[in-house]
Amino acid sequence: MTLQSNKNLARLTKLSLFVENTVRTVNIHEAKTHLSRLVQAAVDGEPFLIARAGKPLVKVISVQAPESGAKRRTGFLADDISVPADFDRMGSAEIESLFESDT
Repeated sequence: MTLQSNKNLARLTKLSLFVENTVRTVNIHEAKTHLSRLVQAAVDGEPFLIARAGKPLVKVISVQAPESGAKRRTGFLADDISVPADFDRMGSAEIESLFESDT
């Protein structure tokens, strides 16, 4: 490995620390060489960035991965669960007796 490639590797390593803590950054040459392995890792839930000269170009993620900023689905158990009307007062007598006891 030449001195220039060591500098690029160091720059790429620093960049990957700042971009995203859990996302691996690979250069284009490494991505070409190990594409099958990298794609399988993305499918398994490990996205990665492809960079050129230390600058990120693309992020590779699985098609099934949830979109960033996607809203969580609420109300999906609305018909399966019922909350009693006195939910906020349930057990209040027992709790009150615990605080009032002289033990």
